[in-house]
Amino acid sequence: MKNMNGKGNDSGRSIFFQMERLFKGFSNHRRIEIIFLLDKKPELSVEEICEELKINFNTGSDHIRKLAQSGIIMKRLDKNSVRHALTKKGKSILVFCKTLV
Repeated sequence: MKNMNGKGNDSGRSIFFQMERLFKGFSNHRRIEIIFLLDKKPELSVEEICEELKINFNTGSDHIRKLAQSGIIMKRLDKNSVRHALTKKGKSILVFCKTLV
C-alpha cells in the first residue's frame, strides 16, 4: 500500500491512524464549541471555558483533555492555573469547520 507520500509500505498506514485520532479529537459538538471559543478568547482556563459554555467542570475538563491529546489545543502553566490555546493544527481544524457551514 502506498502512503500519502507515494512510498509503498505498511508503515504508511500510520498517517491514517493519525488522521483518525485527529478527527475523533474534534468529533463532538462541545469540542467544536471549545475550538471556536478559544479562537475568540485564547488563554482560557478550564473553569473559564466551562463558565463561558455553561457546562459541567468534569465534562469540560474531559473534552479539553481529548482536544489536547489530539494536538488541537495546547496547555500552558500560568502560576496556579493552566491556560489553553489553539495549536496550528487547531487553527486548521477551525478553518475546516467554518467551510462546512
